[in-house]
Amino acid sequence: KYLLVFDFDETIINENSDDSIVRAAPGQALPEHIRQTFREGFYNEYMQRVLAYMGDQGVKMGDFKTVYENIPLSPGMPDLFQFLSKNHELFEIILISDANMFGIECNLRAAGFYSLFRKIFSNPSSFDKRGYFTLGPYHSHKCLDCPANMCKRKILTEYLTERAQEEVEFERVFYVGDGANDFCPSVTLTSADVAFPRKGYPMHRMTQEMERKQPGAFQAAVVPWESAAEVARYLQEVLKK
Repeated sequence: KYLLVFDFDETIINENSDDSIVRAAPGQALPEHIRQTFREGFYNEYMQRVLAYMGDQGVKMGDFKTVYENIPLSPGMPDLFQFLSKNHELFEIILISDANMFGIECNLRAAGFYSLFRKIFSNPSSFDKRGYFTLGPYHSHKCLDCPANMCKRKILTEYLTERAQEEVEFERVFYVGDGANDFCPSVTLTSADVAFPRKGYPMHRMTQEMERKQPGAFQAAVVPWESAAEVARYLQEVLKK
C-alpha cells in the first residue's frame, strides 16, 4: 500500500482559503487595522482576529459555507481524484493543512471527494453560541521552520509511527503540496518516496535550492506539476510496475 499525503490550500484547491473567505466580509475586504496585525509565523492567530471581525459584521455560518463550497479545485485535481477513487484500495490518503476543518470539509463534500481521505489533520474550527466562526491552533511543536501552530513534519512522522504500531507499513510515500510548510515534511522522505511540489511555488523553489546547496541532501524524487493530471499519470506508471 502507498501513502498519499495532500496539502489543501493552493494544492487541492486553486486558492488560499483564508484569503477566499474575505469574500464573505462586507465590501469583500478587511479593514487596514486588522490587516496590519499580521505577523510572519503567526497566521493562525491573525485568522482568529479576522474571523472575530467577520463575526462582528454579522457574517454567518452559511456565508462561510457558500464561499468554501465554491472555491475551485486546482487544474487536473478532479482527474487525480477520479483516478484515486478507481484505485482506492492501493492508496491510503491523508490531508495535512494549515487551513481549518470546517472549510476543508465543506469544500471536499461539495466536490464529492471527502470520502477519499482516511484522515484530515487541520486546525480545529467551530461556531460558538454567538454564531461566530472560531479557530484554534492544531498543536505546539519545537520546529523552527514552521508556523507556531503547526509543523507538518511532526504530524506526518507521528502518523507513520502510529500506523507502524498498527502494523501498516507503506511501500512508498507520495507528498503533494505547494508551500514552505510542505517542504519541511518532504525533507524526511526517503529515496523510495516522491515529492510533488506545485511548479513555481515555495516548496518547488526550496527543493531546487536545497539541491543546489547540498546535492543529494533531498532524498525523495521530485516531480513538479502544473496540473494534478500529471500526478495521476505518474502514479499510473507506478501501478503498472
